[in-house]
Amino acid sequence: MEAVVNGKTIELSEAGWLLNLDEWSEELAAQIAITENVGELTEEHWNIINMARTYFQENGTVCEPRAFSKLMKKAYGKDKSDQKYIYSLFPTGLIKCANKVAGLPRPKGCS
Repeated sequence: MEAVVNGKTIELSEAGWLLNLDEWSEELAAQIAITENVGELTEEHWNIINMARTYFQENGTVCEPRAFSKLMKKAYGKDKSDQKYIYSLFPTGLIKCANKVAGLPRPKGCS
């Protein structure tokens, strides 16, 4: 699978995960979001994407959903911290959808 962004072909896995993490861009994120039925990315989407990317850069691994909810609560309050909120923005959740849009590696056990 591949995506073409700004005239450059970017390789994705069969499931749509970015193969070379250094090729991620906001433009690619917007394209993956369409493929994942997220739609147009809003500020709320970007809050989650940026938090997921920051966590990965600081820890070298994707954040587990419960820990991510705690980070969201601290940063944005209780209303924007539970899994229901994340699923409202990313239909298949943090692990399978938000991380894919954020250009992060596929977690073990995730299809």
